[in-house]
Formats: sequence, C-alpha cells, structure tokens
Amino acid sequence: MSTLTAIHPRQALFGSDYRHPTLPVCDHYAGVEVRMRKALALQDELAQRVGRAVFDVTLDLEDGAPVGGEHEQALLVADLLSSADNAWGRVGVRVHDFTHPRFEDDLDTLIQQAGTHLAYVMVPKLAGVEDAIQAIEAIKAARLRHGVGRIVPVHGLIETHKALQEVGSIAALPGMESLSFGLMDFVSEHRGAIPASAMTAHGQFSHPLVLRAKLEISAACHAANITPSHCVVTEFKDKRALGVAAEKANRELGYTRMWSIHPDQIAVIIDEFAPVTAEVDDAVEILSSAQTAHWAPTSYRGALHDRASYRHYWYVLERAWLTGQPLPSEIEEAFFSA
Repeated sequence: MSTLTAIHPRQALFGSDYRHPTLPVCDHYAGVEVRMRKALALQDELAQRVGRAVFDVTLDLEDGAPVGGEHEQALLVADLLSSADNAWGRVGVRVHDFTHPRFEDDLDTLIQQAGTHLAYVMVPKLAGVEDAIQAIEAIKAARLRHGVGRIVPVHGLIETHKALQEVGSIAALPGMESLSFGLMDFVSEHRGAIPASAMTAHGQFSHPLVLRAKLEISAACHAANITPSHCVVTEFKDKRALGVAAEKANRELGYTRMWSIHPDQIAVIIDEFAPVTAEVDDAVEILSSAQTAHWAPTSYRGALHDRASYRHYWYVLERAWLTGQPLPSEIEEAFFSA
C-alpha cells in the first residue's frame, strides 16, 4: 500500500488546526499507596501488550490524603511520579481544590519534585471561570518558579451550578485539556431536590437535571476542542451496569473519556469506548481510498464520502489506536508510528 506514504490524514484533513488531544479513554483514580502502586503496575502490564498506555492513572491528593498528612501524601505521589513505576508518562494528579489551604503546597511539592513527569493536574470543585483562571495561573507560576519548561495541562471538575453556567468559558481557557462532571457533589448541591437515585448507574442517565448537566459539559468541551470526561459509576462490582453507562456516555452523550474508581472497571470502560470492529474496518477502507485519491471525494459501498466524513472516520481510527485495538500493520506504521 505505497500510497500510505502520501499526506498524513491529520495534515490533509486538519492542517495546522489539528489540536484534538489524544487522551486515553479511561482515567483511573487511586489514592491509597497500595492501590496507587497496583494501578501503575496494571497500566504498565496493559501498555506492554500494545506499546502504549491505554488508560491514564490519576493519583489522588484530595480524597487520598489522611487529615494532617496532606504534605506527606504529596511527597509520596511526587516520588511515584519520578519513579520507574511511571513507565509510560501517563500519570496525573488530583490536587486539593483552589480554595483549600493545601492547594499551593500540593502544586509546589509536585512541580518541584516531579514537574517533568506530571501528565496533567486535575483541579476539583471549580466554582466558576475565575477559579479556573486562577488555578491555571497558579500551576503556571509554580512551573516557572521551579524551572519546569514544559506546559502542564490542566483538567477541571465541574461540580457546582455556577461552574455549569460558565462551562463554555471554562472549557475555552488556554491550558485546559479536559473537563469532568462531578456527579455526587452536583446532586448534593440541589439540597435534596434531586433524589439519591440520580447518583446510581441508571438514575444518572434518566434524571433531567443531571442529564442536562452532562450534555452541557460535553458540548462545551467539543466546542473548545478539549476532552469531555464522564463521571464515576459507584457500583463497581456491577460490570453490566458499568458497561451500559459507559456505552451511553460515549454513544449518546458524546463523552470520549470516563473515570474508573476500581481496577475491575478499567477494561470495561476501554471496551465500551472502543469503536466496534465494523467501524474500524470501514475507517481503514475509506481513509485508504481517500489517500489514494489525494483526499478528493470517493465512494464506498454506494455512499459518497468527502473530507467531512473522512474527518469522522479518522477519529474512529484514532480511537481504535488509543484503545489498543489491532490495526493493519501498514496502517499502524503509516499513521501512528511517529
């Protein structure tokens, strides 16, 4: 397939405007040392099979640190980031929220000790766009203070009414890479007006106010060309419920990433967020034909395709690669070897 040495789909279809972040589809949270180490070991085990990390690990300072031991937790996490356990460079950290007295120390410790190894910083409980701006600036200041030249991407957690109202402005901030929905805090903010059932695997997709919040976050992220990350499913032993939730989040609500809070959830999320085999096969055929035609319109199975549909199928192929699905060797080499 010699034509695959021609113009790469990213250049042909997007040019210099291609800025879509290629984050793994699963974001696994761990805050207790034994679970953090287990998560890193599992990340390495799965990555060894396909040559890249297929899920991110977020080490948790907010919920993982014991009261009074926050600084020690930050030092432990910084040590893990800098260790050989972080073999693939896909480990981020959730710090305390912007108003918390430990926020500055979290940043200072992490960036001073392990800034070059930090994949991203997750900032929870953003109260609005001003909080988000100040958090981004604080991360930048810590980076410059400690001589870390690389930009550290910022992930944010939308958990409040005001943050939801301003989600479009938050998503558009320079430095923001992903936004997640904080389901349980959002439900709690309604002061009992939303039933607890809205926090379940099924109820979070049926309550109108929760569903509206999810859709607004997803739309804002896509408008800003960043990654929408879906919230947790707390029934971690119910893989069927998790699978249904992950499929709905991806196929119906447009989320391209999802939180895991138990190792057993990781494989389910990756599987549900991966495109089905038929979609991948179509993408390979359509993009190969398009490249042969120098990206002019083509037909496939009686349907016309042009650059609009080529872009869609590129994202399908990219998602297949991100989730570790097998691709033809010539496609791997031509499109994803760099």
